[in-house]
Amino acid sequence: MGSAVPGDRWSSGEQYEPYIGRWSRAVASDFVAWLGLPARATWLDVGCGTGALSGAVQRLAAPSHLLGVDPSPAFIDYARSHVVDSAVSFAVGDAQRLPADDGSFDAVVSGLVLNFIPDRPGALGEMRRVARSGGVVAAYVWDYPGEMWLLRHFWDAAVELDAAALDLHEGYRFAFCRQAELALLFEAAGFAQVVSRGLVVPTVFSSFDDYWQPFLGGQGPAPTYVRSLDENRRNELRTAVHDRLPQGHDGSISLSARAWAVKARR
Repeated sequence: MGSAVPGDRWSSGEQYEPYIGRWSRAVASDFVAWLGLPARATWLDVGCGTGALSGAVQRLAAPSHLLGVDPSPAFIDYARSHVVDSAVSFAVGDAQRLPADDGSFDAVVSGLVLNFIPDRPGALGEMRRVARSGGVVAAYVWDYPGEMWLLRHFWDAAVELDAAALDLHEGYRFAFCRQAELALLFEAAGFAQVVSRGLVVPTVFSSFDDYWQPFLGGQGPAPTYVRSLDENRRNELRTAVHDRLPQGHDGSISLSARAWAVKARR
């Protein structure tokens, strides 16, 4: 096939939601429950995206205040319109230069974002800076090299057809997204009481179209890659992915998605 290397795009919350947003909401709820923080805490959601994790905190943790920060104005607009609560606010901002004072938050969290931050140690240093002494800093990322199957099947098919896609394959780009390496990243940043675990959610699609259509939305690495292809190559990839997926008698596709989570103390 042969292709140029396109950049990731993050310009539409409406297109992102059916792609990954619906699954990130499920894992966010499990993550917040695992943290088990008391009500009325102050929270910072770093890289809040469309508000999946912020919404879970708002529903499950009864924060006294939650600030969500993300570099994408479109995602911030989407989050503001879907997580509406007087205790919740959102702002455009950079994880490597957080718009908050030292020791401002009881909990500083990040969902499905660390792998997209160029300077991860710097971002963790910022998260540590804005957490209060003894506060919780926690994050989770998809298990891209392992059991994030809806993306593994896609990228493995893409690489079979296009060797250049290996540079875009999220399992290779984000090879550090493993349980041990994530914990080591937090330990190296100076955190204490580092604990990690897996979070697994079902990703069930009613049909192949339900699986494939979100890849046409152009949001995130895989859809950005699909958009870079001409019609013939896109159809070739569609067929290759279709042939890889386990389909039930009714046409449904049952997969699962694993994320690795880590929590620590400031």
